[in-house]
Amino acid sequence: MPRAADFLNILRGLLMGAADIVPGVSGGTVALVLGIYQRLVTAISRFDREAVRLVLKGRLADAATHVDLRFLATLGAGIGIGVVGLARLMHYLLEHHHNATSAAFFGLILGSSLLVLAMVRPATHGGAAGAVVVGLAAAGFAYWLVGLERVEPAAGLPYTFFCGAIAICAMILPGISGAYILLLLGKYEQITGILKGLPHGEATTGDLATLAVFAAGCAIGLALFSRVIRWLLANCWSVTMAALCGFMVGSLRMVWPWQRDLTPAVEELKQKTFEPYWPTTLDGESLLYIALAAAGLLLVLGLQWLGAVGPAPAPHEGEPSA
Repeated sequence: MPRAADFLNILRGLLMGAADIVPGVSGGTVALVLGIYQRLVTAISRFDREAVRLVLKGRLADAATHVDLRFLATLGAGIGIGVVGLARLMHYLLEHHHNATSAAFFGLILGSSLLVLAMVRPATHGGAAGAVVVGLAAAGFAYWLVGLERVEPAAGLPYTFFCGAIAICAMILPGISGAYILLLLGKYEQITGILKGLPHGEATTGDLATLAVFAAGCAIGLALFSRVIRWLLANCWSVTMAALCGFMVGSLRMVWPWQRDLTPAVEELKQKTFEPYWPTTLDGESLLYIALAAAGLLLVLGLQWLGAVGPAPAPHEGEPSA
């Protein structure tokens, strides 16, 4: 029987899926703000030898419990609904109201980063200094990353495997969009093109091979990187939170509301190029962007105040109590 928690996880997944549609916005950000990031990383990291052993012994229920399958399944269903159901709406908003939509997401991400910043609780002055340095470095890296030019993709399946591993790692990091990384690596159009052609039987044998290698890269990258994140959360809580906060702050460059469209003749959104600028006048358009950003920020902080966004998880080893 479905439980209330299942419907809540579907709703959480729907929000994550909606976020993943937006270039530069990560579903990991939503997971972190909703208080399920650590559980998600832990569940993914448990697809290990123990899970395989339980399956081979026919202990399927124990295997499902080991990997928190019910949580992953309901969350995954929500992500799928969010991506498919809201893709058209988000695409329309980004295409026809790009800056206004960016303003709303700017506020949402800024508010989210403030919540994550509150989770940084170093036990010593040295730990605080380390968290500041790591946070600034992460912010600088994310800011640099989202400003990169796209590269010409290399040929061959090894590069496809590499792209899958890197993109999926980025996807579970708050503040870094896996789809945007694929765009930078020059593989976004190819992979999404194959996926769009699958339901219509348009994929060739070569396309299927490419997709299989890409999926393998995603699976291996996710399995390995989730273990790293899980270890960091358990042993370096404050520094890890500072890094995640930095990633989110640095990624704000991607959703800066004031941007010029440098390619007005290009219709495909993912092929467009935008240039951020600083507004020189406080006109009606700028006031609208400020209002939307403020609304996004207040929405996140309001949800946290109402208890819809959970507090930071219980302290871990090396993490001070609140």
